[in-house]
Amino acid sequence: MPRLVTSLKFGLEYAGFQLAALILGSLSVEAASNLSGSIWRKLAPRFRRHERALAHLASAFPELSSDEREAIAIAMWENLGRTFGEAFHLKEIAASGRVTIENQAIFEHWAAREGGKVACAGHLGNWELAILGISQRGLKPWSIYQRIKNPYVDRRVAGMRGFLYTGGLVQKNPALPRLFMRVLREGGTIGFLADLREFSGVDVPFFGRLAPSTTFPALLARSVNAPILMVRMQRLPGVRFVQSFELIETPITEDRKADVTNATAMIHAAFERYIRDRPEQWMWAHRRWG
Repeated sequence: MPRLVTSLKFGLEYAGFQLAALILGSLSVEAASNLSGSIWRKLAPRFRRHERALAHLASAFPELSSDEREAIAIAMWENLGRTFGEAFHLKEIAASGRVTIENQAIFEHWAAREGGKVACAGHLGNWELAILGISQRGLKPWSIYQRIKNPYVDRRVAGMRGFLYTGGLVQKNPALPRLFMRVLREGGTIGFLADLREFSGVDVPFFGRLAPSTTFPALLARSVNAPILMVRMQRLPGVRFVQSFELIETPITEDRKADVTNATAMIHAAFERYIRDRPEQWMWAHRRWG
């Protein structure tokens, strides 16, 4: 019986997802983004995660008033809704010139470097497009994703993203470290969304508190003595985005553990700067600190 209930639950969830795909996919990019953003803006603040977002904002921005933090949280939900609506138009967005690039020289310096390459982005703006500049450069990036519990939705979402990861988009599994190490040693490129909680990592400062964070990008970059490309996505009006870059030089000393921890801390210091600049474009409702 539990298996039947689960199967029915997954089926209903997937039917809802398919309905959203049908409606949002039939609209223009702007209309889909506007509609989904408006729905999320109105409905999401009624749920429990809104309180979590407000608590995180209060800790990160104690100098702001409660009304200011509320406005950021509501704008965050709108950004998430827009990102959801735009997910059904990723190929169109990628091909339409809606993403402009700043710091082109930094990117080209990193891209032209021989050997394996590591890039990191956070869940800012529309993060699904964070890998776009790398894939359009012909570097054939790989990445990792966390499986969605619903297998039908998981397959559909992976398929929607897959064209951006021309190396491969791989579900999280125990064999990944060995695979990604081989990719780097063969001169390949790996991109990460690295701003979420990871208890198997290390605690690094993030908005004045220690946050459990993945060491995987830093560990891989140090293994091939490569700088880490930090990718920042910013949403602009009209379903347009700016992508900018900076480099983090991976420490190489006799203390491997300290090097990895320090590089991870630098990654999150960069994330914090990006988020402080546009706090409404980050996922405050996520359980980041514990």
